[in-house]
Amino acid sequence: MGDAEIIPIGTRGRPGRGTGRAPSAAARALAKPKKPVEKSPSAVPEVTSGESSGHDDPVVPTEVVAPAETVTTQGPAYSQDRGPLKGIPLADWQAALDVAAREVFGEDWEPQLAGFLAFLRRRVTGDYAVDEFGFDAELTQRFFVSLLRPIAQKWFRIEVRGLENIPADGGALVVSNHSGTLPIDGLMTMVTLHDHAARSLRPLGADLVFKLPFIGSLARKGGVTLACNEDAERLLRSGELVGVWPEGFKGIGKPYSERYKLQRFGRGGFVSAALRTGVPIVPLSVVGAEEIYPLVGNVPALAKVLGVPYLPVTPFFPLLGPLGLIPLPSKWLMEFGEPVRTDEYDASAADDPMLVFNVTDQVRETIQQTLYSLLMQRQSVFH
Repeated sequence: MGDAEIIPIGTRGRPGRGTGRAPSAAARALAKPKKPVEKSPSAVPEVTSGESSGHDDPVVPTEVVAPAETVTTQGPAYSQDRGPLKGIPLADWQAALDVAAREVFGEDWEPQLAGFLAFLRRRVTGDYAVDEFGFDAELTQRFFVSLLRPIAQKWFRIEVRGLENIPADGGALVVSNHSGTLPIDGLMTMVTLHDHAARSLRPLGADLVFKLPFIGSLARKGGVTLACNEDAERLLRSGELVGVWPEGFKGIGKPYSERYKLQRFGRGGFVSAALRTGVPIVPLSVVGAEEIYPLVGNVPALAKVLGVPYLPVTPFFPLLGPLGLIPLPSKWLMEFGEPVRTDEYDASAADDPMLVFNVTDQVRETIQQTLYSLLMQRQSVFH
């Protein structure tokens, strides 16, 4: 008996190990929580006596429970026969929408919405104006500039210098270097002058721009005018801020190995227009556009078939297809230089080829030297 193993009563097995069998149905029933039973209003307590066992058992009151099909659990606070949108006051919906609109569009969302609806009404009814060149100022401000602004601010993170050299009013000619495979630098210049100088730039575009379907019409509405002396002089005399890129396709189509080296500035037609109208020439130097589409190759035979000056090949295009058209997020620097005055000359000076050449070379050299200076100040291509 001394070596006998002691097993606790009721365990039917070794301590801590249980019986090794699944619990019985009765045990599972005891483990389940019982649902509260709602009393039926018609339930009346009934008094019964216990069974006779030879002892006097006390009388215990018992309740009569309603049938199972009439037992219901307590529902939510609102009525179940009401839809999810019923019972919410209209004022609460209006307040919620107002708060949401302020969070998304700002505190002045109501006048912005009213202005946008008025803009749509004018577009539908045709109650809007364009100038003699097809420029739609309202469409440019509300659509083109609004569409391009996030690219200028968030993607290229343009840093602008020398804005004090832009005349607050009156005619002026902005002359800039041209680069980037696609003329995105012209679009970014338009947005920059609109936002920082409160002036609309009227770019001078090549013939190819207006031959392209849909693009030509949009360019007209955005303020682009054919690059010819007659139109340029008319714009300058009317007090417009005109933009020109004298390098043309040779500037934007040059290989990446020649980046930031200015090409020939044409025949100086922009200088002649400025001399005839007596407006200042503002040199503009742009750093950052050369890296958005690094041009590493060209397919001249196919370009000739398509009627374009060049067919670019970049590290991402045409290898990645449409994704290769996404510009790289380079850091841009724009610096407007000191204006070159032309009001000191008379209108006949525009016919002097030596004077035109000298002023053209002066503007070109100013832009080139500023490009070198900005490149030395830039920490990296993307910062």
